[in-house]
Amino acid sequence: MLNKIGVIGGGFIGGVLVQEIARRRLAREVGLSDPAPFVNPDDSEERQETSRKQSVAKGKCLDIAEGLPTIRSDVRLVGSKDYSALAGADLIINTAGVPRKARPDGTFPSREELLSINLKVTSSVADGIKAECPDAIIISVANPLDAIVYTLDQRLTPPKNKLMGMAGVLDSGRYCYFVAEAANVSVENVSAMVLGGHGDTMVPVRSSCLVGGIPVTKFLDEETLLAIETRTRKAGGEVVGLLGFGSAFASPAWSALEMAEAIIFDKRKIIPVCAKLEGEYGVDGAFVGVPAIIGKNGVEQIIELDLTDNEKEAFAKSIAAVRKTCGEVDEMLG
Repeated sequence: MLNKIGVIGGGFIGGVLVQEIARRRLAREVGLSDPAPFVNPDDSEERQETSRKQSVAKGKCLDIAEGLPTIRSDVRLVGSKDYSALAGADLIINTAGVPRKARPDGTFPSREELLSINLKVTSSVADGIKAECPDAIIISVANPLDAIVYTLDQRLTPPKNKLMGMAGVLDSGRYCYFVAEAANVSVENVSAMVLGGHGDTMVPVRSSCLVGGIPVTKFLDEETLLAIETRTRKAGGEVVGLLGFGSAFASPAWSALEMAEAIIFDKRKIIPVCAKLEGEYGVDGAFVGVPAIIGKNGVEQIIELDLTDNEKEAFAKSIAAVRKTCGEVDEMLG
């Protein structure tokens, strides 16, 4: 158990995180920071005053706190519209960002517009972390994942073991689920890794996908595997399309908690995470999804897989896409 975990962003993912941290008793205190609802200067003064008094973070913390006696969990919950709720946190999980949602005319913001907005959000997040808990280990969930983690690194310059992005656990979980479904076996039997950037260039590593310790190719044919790998790359969009609003929330929250528990309980567990590479896989200075040993110090060791030629080629393309995004970040921040 940690002394304190801070969660940034009180949306669907943040709400599940706070609820699960309290239920699992992972920390003595949980701090939730979210500025919503914002005050609209065009509203009446009465409405503005109401908005000032409201707080998504405080409301969610109070709701969960009132359920703690029922689940017999003595965890202190604190919420704030500023970053003060994060003060002294040992571990931060960042979910803050503006989702890609339709405008009133039905059009969507461009990728560049969304990136520009979320870089501003992330710069504010970095200032909050620096002021309230500069030594915390950081797990970032917010999208666009690779760009957000890179921005936090640029703003905070933490030791490389203390900053990581959550994408690989989620993408690998989706890959495992689709394989288990197609092979008609328990999800507990499937282990798999997805590497690279969190997007269309991610690399489901077929050579490392096992069903009960047996290569997946013993269970599924080429056509089925190709379809599963394509579906894995598009899985986030599939959920958004079905929901009609927002995005996936339970699976990303559970994935971040998988990483958090590896740190909290010093599991030294091999997990795919977005980590800073310094020569591994021939990459230097980029944050890329790779398997790593996660323990009490954060990212304790990067694991280099023996990839097939096709996987190496796909991984190189994914790294190039991540570098391109980081170049866009540099231009926008500049």
